[in-house]
Amino acid sequence: MTLVLFGAAQAGAQGTASLDIPDVSPQPVSQATMQDVTRMLASDEFEGRAPGSVGEQKTIALLTERFAKAGLKPGNGDSWLQAVPLVSIEAGKVSPLTITGGKTPLSFAYGTDMVIGSYRQTPTTDLAGSDVVFVGYGINAPEKGWNDYEGLDVKGKTVVILVNDPDYDSPDLTGDFGGKAMTYYGRWTYKYEEAARQGAAAALIVHDTVPAAYGWGVVESSWTGPQFFAQSADQGASQTQANGWIQKSAAEQLFASAGKDFAVLSQAAKAKGFKPVPLGVKASVSFANAIDTTMSNNIIGILPGAKRPDEYVLYTAHWDHLGRCKPAADGDDICNGAVDNATGTAALVALAETFAKAGAPDRSVVFLAVTAEESGLLGSAYYGQNPVYPLAKTVGGINMDAFLVAGPARNVTVVGKGKSELEDYLDAALTSANRVATADPMPQNGYYYRSDHFSLAKQGVPMLYIDGGEDLIDGGTAAGAAASKDYSANRYHGPKDEYNPNWDWSGVMADLSLYYRIGRSLAMSTSWPNWNEGDEFRATRDASRATAQ
Repeated sequence: MTLVLFGAAQAGAQGTASLDIPDVSPQPVSQATMQDVTRMLASDEFEGRAPGSVGEQKTIALLTERFAKAGLKPGNGDSWLQAVPLVSIEAGKVSPLTITGGKTPLSFAYGTDMVIGSYRQTPTTDLAGSDVVFVGYGINAPEKGWNDYEGLDVKGKTVVILVNDPDYDSPDLTGDFGGKAMTYYGRWTYKYEEAARQGAAAALIVHDTVPAAYGWGVVESSWTGPQFFAQSADQGASQTQANGWIQKSAAEQLFASAGKDFAVLSQAAKAKGFKPVPLGVKASVSFANAIDTTMSNNIIGILPGAKRPDEYVLYTAHWDHLGRCKPAADGDDICNGAVDNATGTAALVALAETFAKAGAPDRSVVFLAVTAEESGLLGSAYYGQNPVYPLAKTVGGINMDAFLVAGPARNVTVVGKGKSELEDYLDAALTSANRVATADPMPQNGYYYRSDHFSLAKQGVPMLYIDGGEDLIDGGTAAGAAASKDYSANRYHGPKDEYNPNWDWSGVMADLSLYYRIGRSLAMSTSWPNWNEGDEFRATRDASRATAQ
């Protein structure tokens, strides 16, 4: 049976007002595969799967073997790999961050009070006596009439920046920056990018657990050790000398020494027209940089389509994690990344098996395991800028990032709900499963801008990102929220994100059944679903599809 929905907007150049949504028979997705691949990827043998490490080579060997066994073909010509050029920079011999010129000299310790590093490929970093400026949320958004840098040249200065958006604590989704829903302007990646464009010498983001959506432990484990960046022609010379985070308590001390009230200025920064505030103090810090250039890899398999092999449906997941990190109390220093994202990577294998057993669909299906997500979506960004398969001929995709193994739920959570027509395919699958879609209960965390679907969305490709629902069959939303909170507080980006043989996989398997039906329906469809009218990615997609006609 084919379901045709009328009234949904199609891709600009296609000119039809309906979506062809073929009904897809459910197929079993192997729980044994999910368990086996997750367990192996999350084992100590894989050392936390850092890009460029022994763990990467083991990951490549495992995934290429399992993709081939599932029935896929190499996805990049005769190769399973797409090389992604990276540079690794690790800060060492880090001095305290000192603040002088205020009421009280201050010294902030590395790890405890602050973390810092450089994007520049230089043996040493020496920030000496840099004037400190508070730039509010560090946003320059001309389309919103907002510029936190207006009226002040920050070249050579150290900018202190608040995390998230100015309206993050709004009770609803109204405001200059989407209310409580974080936009890209709230992400740390944007804030460092803008500080560099403004010519700042250093950028320090103030960590606050609620607007950041994670505790200081996540910052410390993620920002110490080797940091990976995309290789650049100027070897990072266009970036700031140093980027880092400081604890909120340290920022409060810094402002007090400057004779300012952190709380008062933070509140003032929420209003349009805020002007940057020179603090009248100077920052100094130095460290050595251990630099290593490396080639990491995206891993790609394809099931060629039977009728329209030059049209592509995409499944994505990141295979990487943090490698070795800050040890837990018991000395364990491997961030195994079982949930994040051995589960999503295993799902690529399990879904590949299911697709191949069901036979080739009309369109080709691409299974893309990307590298360096934890370093800022680098592998998916590289694919988006250097696609193996034309983006104009990529129908859409589903991203899988961290299946929280909490049991079956009545719902699924759609991160970025209402953005694209892919949700019509999701709704059809949910109806068959007697489940419902709900919006992200924590839009202030900015999850839509924190995983690999974003790299493809920026290039116009409609991408769906679904999390397991929080309305659990056993315990309802209270139990679901508690499970999510427990993972974030105790395992996320830490050494205790480990495989548990006693996990209840039933909820994950129910979700994977949905993912299969959505992707299979897209692969059997003749439609080209688009972003909804008014969405930020719609114009890019319309222009891209126009080139394919």
